[in-house]
Amino acid sequence: MYIVFEGIDGVGKSTQIQMLAEWLESNGFRVETLVEPTDSEVGKLIRNLLQHPDAQSDKFQKILALLFAADRMMIMDKLEDESKIIISDRSFISSLAYQEPAEWVETLNRYAKKPDLLILLDLDAKKSVARTSGEDTFENVNYLTDVRQNYLKLAENYTHEIIDADKGINKVSSDIKKAVAPYLGICPDCIR
Repeated sequence: MYIVFEGIDGVGKSTQIQMLAEWLESNGFRVETLVEPTDSEVGKLIRNLLQHPDAQSDKFQKILALLFAADRMMIMDKLEDESKIIISDRSFISSLAYQEPAEWVETLNRYAKKPDLLILLDLDAKKSVARTSGEDTFENVNYLTDVRQNYLKLAENYTHEIIDADKGINKVSSDIKKAVAPYLGICPDCIR
């Protein structure tokens, strides 16, 4: 199974992925976690470009879209491994939510693997920004409000669960487990 966590910056994806992976492993599943951008040379270049003051400009958005698509191709073989549950912190859906023009981003990612389950951690942009470091140009309320709306629209195109990320770490974790459980044959009512 390929599970993708999405959401604007500061929603708690990394924390929740770790908690879900540990829970799945304790239930006997083999799990691998991925992060986009990766630690590859392309991923490192993406991280550097995200810090650039012009990162939101059209020119940079197109460059980032190309680089994210290239970085994503580097992990495609891992996504085909059916012996494990793959949990990814972001996917091509992030590119669709954050980058423009949408049609071009879709074309670049037409070969990207679609998630079996999209977990969208949803949070108000003001609360999101309060949780972030504010170190990159994407961490501002107006921009993230638009991206959040993009995510909510995009989720409709995939098998998805929208989880309120403002309920506290343990409640969010419980909600995620209950959402994932039926896909893996685990009784959702048995989860605390």
